Amino acid sequence: MMQLGIRLHDVEQMPLEQRLATMRDQGFTCCHLALRFGFPDVPCTPGALTPGYASYLKRTFAKGGIDIAVLGNYLNLLHPDADYIDHAMQMYMAHIRFASLLGCGVVATETGAPNREYAFCPECRDEKTLSLFVQRLKPIVRCAEQFGVILAIEPLVRHSVWNPVVCRKVLDEIGSHNLQVLFDPVNLLDISNVDHCDELFQSVIELVGDDITVVHLKDYKHSDDGKELVTLGVSAGMGEMDYSRIMRFLKREKPYIFATLEDVKPENAAFCAAAMQKAYEDA
Repeated sequence: MMQLGIRLHDVEQMPLEQRLATMRDQGFTCCHLALRFGFPDVPCTPGALTPGYASYLKRTFAKGGIDIAVLGNYLNLLHPDADYIDHAMQMYMAHIRFASLLGCGVVATETGAPNREYAFCPECRDEKTLSLFVQRLKPIVRCAEQFGVILAIEPLVRHSVWNPVVCRKVLDEIGSHNLQVLFDPVNLLDISNVDHCDELFQSVIELVGDDITVVHLKDYKHSDDGKELVTLGVSAGMGEMDYSRIMRFLKREKPYIFATLEDVKPENAAFCAAAMQKAYEDA
């Protein structure tokens, strides 16, 4: 059985205890926690991530019956500004330390783009870009090893780790059991490969399946002119995504894995949870 979750910042803003109760009522047992979005009025700096803050969150989430599946820190490790990178590295280290205090096993990150806009550019596919990403990732992974936390990279077709072959290469180059994969199937799709998504997902399973530690669930639709995929704001179970292959893999190979929904809204969260649960049961 997978453990279904939601991003905390996708839940209606209210006191934390009420948000956790709402999540349980909607069918969720865990959450993806991005501190600066989940608690926008609370400082999220390395100095603010104290043991006391961690203890408060750990106690409150436990009382609410919700596990913290993932601590998200999606800062761009390929940003061209040196000061930004220094800050990002400090934030990753702080999140890893904080996750260890929370009892959260995973800190997650995307794999970056070499520009300030954090947007696709031709250099995303360049070997030099990938080498720079690996170089900057290594000390973060070493920190994760020291604190007993998993750093999970999230491949995305518009970023530097854009397919399962490249993902496998990064895992092998770093060579650590504390570096694993957050698998978001929709993130690997665009208009050029969506018609062959079954083959793509099978390749993910074959190349990095053993390293998948968390799954994200969302959806996509074709644009009105059919020339693009629309993913932003398309909640799981409300688009065109066929999750049957993914669910069969999870059911067979990943007992009790955390699977968190993205881009759900308060008004459709319970529907999306039920849809994904049914997809799992039918697999």
